[in-house]
Amino acid sequence: MTAPRPTAESPSVPVFVGVGASRDAPPDEVLGLIADCLAEAGRAPAAVAALATVDVKADEPALRKAAERFGVELWTYPAAALAAVAVPHPTRAALTAVGTPSVAEAAALLAAGPGARLVVDKRKSAPPCGPPAATCALALPAPGPAPPAGGQQLSHAPQWPGAGPARRHPGDQR
Repeated sequence: MTAPRPTAESPSVPVFVGVGASRDAPPDEVLGLIADCLAEAGRAPAAVAALATVDVKADEPALRKAAERFGVELWTYPAAALAAVAVPHPTRAALTAVGTPSVAEAAALLAAGPGARLVVDKRKSAPPCGPPAATCALALPAPGPAPPAGGQQLSHAPQWPGAGPARRHPGDQR
């Protein structure tokens, strides 16, 4: 007898975290916001499959630290790819700052793959003093075929030529 296929609402389905951050954002502010969003969605930190952001933030220390803390890769996307994603909360501020009207929501949706949906719309951090330095959104992949027996389907192989994240890792040469 096989185990039932997890539904999109199941905590075992991987969640993709889209994050935006101001330059030199405090790591604890970014980590706290991600934790709050995961709690809101009823997801454990172990469900995080990847963090995703705009490529100009690839070297942002708080984002790199967050990916390291969750034990996942930080996937980056060009602003043009993020700008092509329809999101519920685009902003002029993000467009002015990094060239796309959405970072967190668009990055989460791109990372989760075609047909993904947001389970937590964009949230802003709420530091005790000063303006928010981070944004976060969570997306789930579209329901699909059951993973092969004995394996967990966490990869999100590009579904079309040229798709997928431009992955950057600490130590990569630009």
